[in-house]
Amino acid sequence: MSKINYKRAGVIALWCLALTGLAASLAFVARSTKNIVATDLEIVLHNTDENLFLNEAEVRKYLNERNDKILSERYRNLRTEELEKALNAHQAIENAEVSEDLNGLVKLDITQRTPVLRIINKDGESYYIDSQDKMMPLNDNYSAHVLIASGELFEPYNSRYQWTVEQIAKNKLFSELSLLDDLLAVAKKINADTLLSAMIQQIYVNKERELEFYPLIGNHRIVFGENKDTGEKLNKLKLFYTEGLNKSDSWNKYATINLKYKNLVVCTKK
Repeated sequence: MSKINYKRAGVIALWCLALTGLAASLAFVARSTKNIVATDLEIVLHNTDENLFLNEAEVRKYLNERNDKILSERYRNLRTEELEKALNAHQAIENAEVSEDLNGLVKLDITQRTPVLRIINKDGESYYIDSQDKMMPLNDNYSAHVLIASGELFEPYNSRYQWTVEQIAKNKLFSELSLLDDLLAVAKKINADTLLSAMIQQIYVNKERELEFYPLIGNHRIVFGENKDTGEKLNKLKLFYTEGLNKSDSWNKYATINLKYKNLVVCTKK
């Protein structure tokens, strides 16, 4: 018969007692936490340097309109998951997280949505495409300073907003008319470049479904064409601006700057 290792058995017994005690303590803390009363609400809005779609008063108003009671409620009655879901359903919110501490503080961490491009369709309807490639309605409080796309655009907001731009592009029915994926791809490249983002203020879709740019400075039209060789075309435009127009002081000399041709910038004088 093998001898019983009393020392080892004692250590195992102590560990079992410790784990049992820890589990009991955690259960007690959990029960105690659920009985804490919410006495304060803190709303933290992120990326406010980029967007001003929401403020603290707007969030409180939204919660009041939904009859979401937080203050004076015990934590067990707050239904945190439902509260997060409601906040994330707000048209200006990209992500919201709700947390509680042991002092009765309920904290709402809210990240606003970030527009990348503004669309104005043929019916005059206007909306944004955000950084998550989703449609976003305009906001009464704030207008984002982003690229504007207009012209031969037909995508309505109400029947498309639940789709991402990529999903629209892959849908057999929607993709026949949609240029949102091309516009968004070009807009992202423009926005990522300091010079181009400062220069180009509008993208126009002409009747041939090609893209044209209208700059902030100079009275000319930039013919971009289709969303092909996009990086090369934009580099040509940058070079033309920095090495061509700047040196010759010809900002108002040309009516058209055409980027469609390989390795060429073709200009038409006024």
